[in-house]
Amino acid sequence: MSHRRLYPERPMVGVGVLIRDGDRYLIVKRGAEPDAGLWSIPGGLVEVGERASDAAAREAMEETGLDVEIEDVLGVVDKIVRDDASRVKYHFVIVDYMAEPRGGAVRAASDALEARWVRAEELPGYELTPTLVELLKRVGIYPER
Repeated sequence: MSHRRLYPERPMVGVGVLIRDGDRYLIVKRGAEPDAGLWSIPGGLVEVGERASDAAAREAMEETGLDVEIEDVLGVVDKIVRDDASRVKYHFVIVDYMAEPRGGAVRAASDALEARWVRAEELPGYELTPTLVELLKRVGIYPER
């Protein structure tokens, strides 16, 4: 890997994909840091020479087995994690997209431990990453309790 995710010299550009099928959304359980073991949406880093939307479709396929159609940009999230000494341990600038499945079958792959379809009202029952909760609230999907 030519880029250093841990204690990077500069922010890294990533993508996230909120995949919607009717009234269900696909979430994945993260297998890698940051946020290993928490539920989020498929995503990863943009490769050199790759369009961000193409990276989103690629990451969706790699992590879930789904071929998706990217529909819209949902927003940009800053993911900055500091260590106990306040040094920047991780720094990602993440472009989040909405997508719909066009083919394939859901399976957890790559660094996703599990993949599961859930309805909006079920989301609070999962231990979601803070950035996913922020995104879902911003786009009006996360139910207020």
